[in-house]
Amino acid sequence: MQNSLLVIEPSDKLKVHRHLKGTEPQSVVFDPNNPSCAYCGTFGNGLWRTNDGGQTWTIIGKDVISSPYIMSVSIRQDHRNKSNKIYVGTEPSALYISNNDGHSWEKMGALNSLPSSTSWSFPPRPWTHHVRWIEPDINNINYVFVAVEAGALVQSHDGGRTWMDRVEQSPYDTHTLSTHTKAPGRLYSSAGDGYFESLNYGESWKELTRGLRHQYLYGLAVDSGDPNTVIVSASFGPSTAYVVEDAESFVYRKSDEEENWKSISNGLPKPHGTTIATLVANPKVAGEFYAVNNHGIFISRDSGISWKGLDIPWPKEYYSQCPRGFAVAYN
Repeated sequence: MQNSLLVIEPSDKLKVHRHLKGTEPQSVVFDPNNPSCAYCGTFGNGLWRTNDGGQTWTIIGKDVISSPYIMSVSIRQDHRNKSNKIYVGTEPSALYISNNDGHSWEKMGALNSLPSSTSWSFPPRPWTHHVRWIEPDINNINYVFVAVEAGALVQSHDGGRTWMDRVEQSPYDTHTLSTHTKAPGRLYSSAGDGYFESLNYGESWKELTRGLRHQYLYGLAVDSGDPNTVIVSASFGPSTAYVVEDAESFVYRKSDEEENWKSISNGLPKPHGTTIATLVANPKVAGEFYAVNNHGIFISRDSGISWKGLDIPWPKEYYSQCPRGFAVAYN
């Protein structure tokens, strides 16, 4: 949430524990090798790690990572070496990598030498910008994609050492990027300037917006069993996406059977008064999605067609907040 991190523990009835109060969490991710371990980036309060399923948290990397404004965290699992590579993105835009569970960090300075870097600018704070999303390619261990908000979607083919700049007609303001195990080379971008896909690792892009009546996009999830079934969250613009008083948001879906985007609402809150949703696909269960917004957490088990709210405590104060991130540990 905007002022704390909620840890939801499975039991006979879902239990909710509140942590990191006042830290402004921005991004959270689980260690795929160890579901008891997770990392959380905060706005102005650094990077935090838990090793006990979220019961306790410890700040890490503060002596190395130059900015306490951690906007994105991602993990690349290396099955060959049974280890992880942790990526952290900051404001102003910088990328750090750890190969040893966060005990040491290295800055990937070449990112800031790209020609487009002189034009990067985040509209609400135009004097700065940040790494909004980091997507290690799920099919190629050396490929990693970074979305700078706002200004560029760039990529590296050597784990972050060197970088290729944005290309023409690529998304300018990517909020969420995804790759898929069953579609090597395919990139999915949910952006402030619309929805885009590439079939050749970002060499060229196509904007796919037919049926998408609201083209300010944020959340994105792709069915783990079907790379052609995609859901996104959308709004008219930033104020109606994130500001509760003005909020009006929507969820859209497209699949092979229907090329056009279609608005879906069965089981979801009404658009008016609902902040834009963060979306997650279950990588181990085809057709299962999660969504979180200011009204709670919702699950779909039919590829996003219908939804049901999780039965968890949801205090009144959460209705006035826009959740920033969401992660699920899969055993």
